[in-house]
Amino acid sequence: MDDFSSEIIETEEAAIFLRRKGTGPPLLLLHGFPQTHLMWRDIAPLLAEEFTVVCADLRGYGASSCPPSAADHAPYSKRALAADMVSVMERLGLKRFSVAGHDRGGRVAYRLALDHPERITKLAVLDILPTAEAWDRADARFALGFWPWTLLAQPEPLPERLIAAAPEAIIDSALDGWGTPASTFPPIVREAYVDALRDPGNIHAICEEYRAASEIDREHDADDQRNGRRIACPMLALWSAEGPLAQWYEADGGPLAIWRRWAGEVEGNAVVGGHFFPEEHPMATAEALREFFLDPG
Repeated sequence: MDDFSSEIIETEEAAIFLRRKGTGPPLLLLHGFPQTHLMWRDIAPLLAEEFTVVCADLRGYGASSCPPSAADHAPYSKRALAADMVSVMERLGLKRFSVAGHDRGGRVAYRLALDHPERITKLAVLDILPTAEAWDRADARFALGFWPWTLLAQPEPLPERLIAAAPEAIIDSALDGWGTPASTFPPIVREAYVDALRDPGNIHAICEEYRAASEIDREHDADDQRNGRRIACPMLALWSAEGPLAQWYEADGGPLAIWRRWAGEVEGNAVVGGHFFPEEHPMATAEALREFFLDPG
């Protein structure tokens, strides 16, 4: 992504690092765990041919800052992370935009659509269900398969100390264990993800983000459901055909049926690849996103 410009945008609470390129309709791309904006390295250049692409590091991740947290973890709630992105895009002169998010970034993306419907034109989420829905259905498979949800949400300092002691083990377990060939992550990319887990500030912030997901994010989701707040914009949901979303939720009608409890206009399907399918199959992922975001509806 050397031909992308890079900058740090100061928001009310955080300094957000981003890369951007292009002159078309604005499109924000948000990464997951244990990645940074680098996960979009093969997709963003393709989309930048037709969109103004902004790839940002979430608060607490990568080169973005790590603001102090609080007892309720609210500074690392998806609501707070979404507010960062509204500020970033406005400072770039992009008040209305589409957003796509993978993994943790997908949770920030759907929170953007719920909290800031006037800002979001279209939403795409990659390999996630709403946070409250996932927790409500948690079982032994969930605890073992989605180990960051349970491990990183433990009270400090246990998960912080474990990550700091072996960041390479965290990265290797995630990248190699969630259905993606090792060849997807060349050594330079793998090392970049490890480096992002070496700083104690980043480690604590990431754990706080997972703690927020186990508590305050669930409360925000439940409040939306009680009050009938739904995602108003067109929505695309893609998920790994080889992963848990394709297998664990058949009794609920699958991911689309669950997302339709949250949004009025949802399309989507399972795609080839593991959890990291955007990095495993970047051209196919870019094309799916391109078709959705360019479709006038």
